[in-house]
Amino acid sequence: MARFLAGHGQDFLPIKQENEKSLSENMDAFEKVRTKLETQPQEEYEIINAEIKHGGFVYYQEGCCLVRSKDEEADNDNYEVLFNLEELKLEQPFIDCIRVAPDEKYVAAKIRTEDSEASTCVVVKLSDQPVMEASFPNVSSFEWVKDEEDEDVLFYTFQRNLRCHDVYRATFGDNRRNERFYTEKDPSFFVFLYLTKDSRFLTMNIMNKTTSEVWLIDGMSPWDPPVLIQKRIHGVLYYVEHRDDELYILTNVGEPTEFKLMRTAADTPAIMNWDLFFTMKRNTKVVDLDMFKDHCVLFLKHSNLLYVNVIGLADDSVRSLKLPPWACGFIMDTNSDPKNCPFQLCSPIRPPKYYTYKFAEGKLFEETGHEDPITKTSRVLRIEAKSKDGKLVPMTIFHKTDSEDLQKKPLLVHVYGAYGMDLKMNFRPERRVLVDDGWILAYCHVRGGGELGLQWHADGRLTKKLNGLADLEACIKTLHGQGFSQPSLTTLTAFSAGGVLVGALCNSNPELLRAVTLEAPFLDVLNTMMDTTLPLTLEELEEWGNPSSDEKHKNYIKRYCPYQNIKPKHYPSIHITAYENDERVPLKGIVNYTEKLKEAIVEHAKDTGEGYQAPNIILDIQPGGNHVIEDSHKKITAQIKFLYEELGLDSTSVFENLKKYLKF
Repeated sequence: MARFLAGHGQDFLPIKQENEKSLSENMDAFEKVRTKLETQPQEEYEIINAEIKHGGFVYYQEGCCLVRSKDEEADNDNYEVLFNLEELKLEQPFIDCIRVAPDEKYVAAKIRTEDSEASTCVVVKLSDQPVMEASFPNVSSFEWVKDEEDEDVLFYTFQRNLRCHDVYRATFGDNRRNERFYTEKDPSFFVFLYLTKDSRFLTMNIMNKTTSEVWLIDGMSPWDPPVLIQKRIHGVLYYVEHRDDELYILTNVGEPTEFKLMRTAADTPAIMNWDLFFTMKRNTKVVDLDMFKDHCVLFLKHSNLLYVNVIGLADDSVRSLKLPPWACGFIMDTNSDPKNCPFQLCSPIRPPKYYTYKFAEGKLFEETGHEDPITKTSRVLRIEAKSKDGKLVPMTIFHKTDSEDLQKKPLLVHVYGAYGMDLKMNFRPERRVLVDDGWILAYCHVRGGGELGLQWHADGRLTKKLNGLADLEACIKTLHGQGFSQPSLTTLTAFSAGGVLVGALCNSNPELLRAVTLEAPFLDVLNTMMDTTLPLTLEELEEWGNPSSDEKHKNYIKRYCPYQNIKPKHYPSIHITAYENDERVPLKGIVNYTEKLKEAIVEHAKDTGEGYQAPNIILDIQPGGNHVIEDSHKKITAQIKFLYEELGLDSTSVFENLKKYLKF
């Protein structure tokens, strides 16, 4: 269920958590579910391709092919090629998601490339000679069900201009058809499909940033009309799982307006029949929920630490497990074993590690093997900063254990603060290398994000956006006050919507920073939100407000919008990576921001006189239409080179260490 709880912001398409790339040199594979990591003596990592198990087979990508092998032979080279991705004539295609029909007559795979968000779904008929049965463009989510006649039916959502409004259903073989099943009329909502864990219902989830509505499609009678659980109510979010003729509903309805778990009979799904089943502690973020035959498992973040709550459905017992303090994020497993609940834990500086909760033993088991050396050589701290209104803002800090005089060490601050989404803390090899080279990393969990629950998001959106800016400023000042670095060695990084807070801080308190790196940053909030022809403007009104029709929203956005508040003054040096055909953050706004900033810097230099050293403002425009390419080696090296040069540091060792992880 993580695709709903953590992934419907501006910056990410809603995709399955088991997404994977091929056996590649791409280090982003570390964050993909089912990726197996083995630490080698040289601290290099072997990436083994993700796999989807169905029946007696394992389906995965091998090179440029979709393949399958017998379950017991999954680690061998004995496999059957089902489809060659090169037939699609795409540049470096990879499989984004795989779904196998219930009786394994067909397999569907969603394929895309790094430089585009557009996906193609291919359907392959499984036989002695596998053949591509169909190809659908611009598919986002898709699931198989089987009807009363034992016919496989594929439901899928069609995406146009980043919006998923249409649901289709298709059959193949002799009874081939492809028809539109549903169209969402409200342009601020999108549609996403999810098959309940027991495959009993296909749920059609219609949602925007603050409101959702769910319809049930009978997994055994998919041609029957869908059943509405509860008509959308503004401000009410809910997500659905099923077990033994009961619906388990994760929702924020009622007080407090945080997520709680409710349940009701499947044949009486309306909201008046929902019974409270489990409530969360204050300041708790629900990361995910997984349903098993006799247990419900909740993955939680409470006061910036990770927990797993195991609820016994037979006796309503609850067991709460506090996870290792180094862990900063979950990676969910696609598991069908009713006896075990596997998952991975990760942090920005160490690769994921497997854990399994075994229901029979009532215990959590940790993957054994070589312990990552970063465990002993680095330290993770969790501290809080007091914002100007008294709110305590959590931070997560990493540095080398043997570092002396931290005040003289370079500091890299991370921030996001939008859409109720947590700051990304997945493993990134370049972050690990920086810590090894003496850097301090600080992750600031400011309001507008979701780290402390739904209210944390509400307190940083619309006309409360300035809370996030105040939080970021307080975090950096607290870091300096507690002896972590100093302004001349402080750098700040963000991507997409995180660029709003970074750009605003550069305008309001540039003296706190030496250098900034931004990727696909949102810098012209006002003009973007007033342009309703852009794909996401209507969907984003719940986050930023409507400056076209609401003067209060317009005036408030003007107070923090980075582009609107550029003035002749000294700025930190800024490196911006942008993408030529980015549909989510228009390149025009980034270019306009850069030009206006350079003009302001030139004007300030004239007033300052000779001897003034102007900051470097670099705009690196990359080809392609993707929004953010996390693992681009070119981008990573350019950003690190920029930071080291701006701080006057020797980068020789850091690039040597990067070669352990990235092949240039």
